[in-house]
Amino acid sequence: MINVLQLFKVLQNHYGPCNWWPAETPFEVVVGAILTQNTNWNNVETAITNLRQANALTANAIIQLPRNDLEQLIRPSGFFRQKAERLKLFCQYLDNHYQGKLQQFLQQDINPLRKELLALKGIGPETADSILLYAGQLPSFVVDAYTIRLLSRLDILTGTEKYPQIREFFMDNLPTDVQLYNEYHALIVNHCKKFCRKRPICDNCPCQTFCRNNN
Repeated sequence: MINVLQLFKVLQNHYGPCNWWPAETPFEVVVGAILTQNTNWNNVETAITNLRQANALTANAIIQLPRNDLEQLIRPSGFFRQKAERLKLFCQYLDNHYQGKLQQFLQQDINPLRKELLALKGIGPETADSILLYAGQLPSFVVDAYTIRLLSRLDILTGTEKYPQIREFFMDNLPTDVQLYNEYHALIVNHCKKFCRKRPICDNCPCQTFCRNNN
């Protein structure tokens, strides 16, 4: 059975550098992490473009923006009323506790910061870890549905593990390295979009040798 570090090397050799997350600022990463819940990235990109064109990609701008206007700008991301509320709440929290300064918020130690993020409405583990890793450049591995699907098919996971167990498994079995975590998550996403779909495309898959679907 392949281990997680070997799997990283297989994916890296096949796909090369991913340079993910596609954002111009850490705050844009936060916005994207909230908007990408229950939708695909193309929809999020459209919503972020709308926000950028409206000069609404700062915490203060989102606070000042009328709720209905924010909802319409992020409408392409789906669940736009819920996500508008979450963006407003996050920005208001940042303003109330950190003078609106995201970098001040992100400069805390990782464990209390993660706990603080998870206490905010609408911020679950995957969103929190995306913010920590991609906006804060902190070593927190991001787990998503793609991760579970791929590692279950490779028999690295049983498929019954919960989010905290999978995150801990990766972090226990990889060097503590922000860039490694960054690239690994992006590689898994790329691979599952191309090959390891719900209905897998096994021909030419770089993981074919190790996969239960091939045995």
